[in-house]
Amino acid sequence: MVVVLTSGDLTKATVAESLFRIGALKFGKFTLASGRTSSYYLDLRMIPSFPEVYSLAVSAYEDMAERIGASSFDIVAGVATAGITFSSPLAFLLKKPMVYVRKEEKTHGLGRAVEGALAAGKRVLVIDDLVTSGGSILSAVEPLRRAGGVVSDAAVLVDRLEGGKSNLASVGIRLNAFAEITELTEILRSNGRMTKEDFEAVAKQVGRRPA
Repeated sequence: MVVVLTSGDLTKATVAESLFRIGALKFGKFTLASGRTSSYYLDLRMIPSFPEVYSLAVSAYEDMAERIGASSFDIVAGVATAGITFSSPLAFLLKKPMVYVRKEEKTHGLGRAVEGALAAGKRVLVIDDLVTSGGSILSAVEPLRRAGGVVSDAAVLVDRLEGGKSNLASVGIRLNAFAEITELTEILRSNGRMTKEDFEAVAKQVGRRPA
């Protein structure tokens, strides 16, 4: 069965169901790149492989940009690599210039960390797929500010609730998230998509007492 979604379906419930359906959100025991274990795995790089879900996710970023205020930023900046997946269509829809931040500065050519045209004093909205501790966004903010950009907001699809919001706030960045991981799990638990044990494991991981 093919499920066709539109921007009119933009709710946290639809996003939760969509991520679960395409396998972008799984529950169990997983070892992350950092070496620590997690009670769930969130792979938002899966989203572009499913056009209807991709469209829904981009609509979520567009919704956040409207709430932030499109007139409050001049440029959209994607964090490599997953953030570029969402910053590109968002910038196109908003008719805003886009830059992206490399994970590492080039060792050849101009040796840039920020690719694209960024004039000093331009206000920048940073886009990433998700936030955990905030490290990837923080690593992008530094070169953007060094290049003269004014950065005060970042937007992600999902906040994993593991310190990112407060870490970003400590350097003057307001985190805007379409949904928190616990909001998604509460929806999936209520719809019978996950077990009580998995639900409680996620709540324990993020330091929340399950209802």
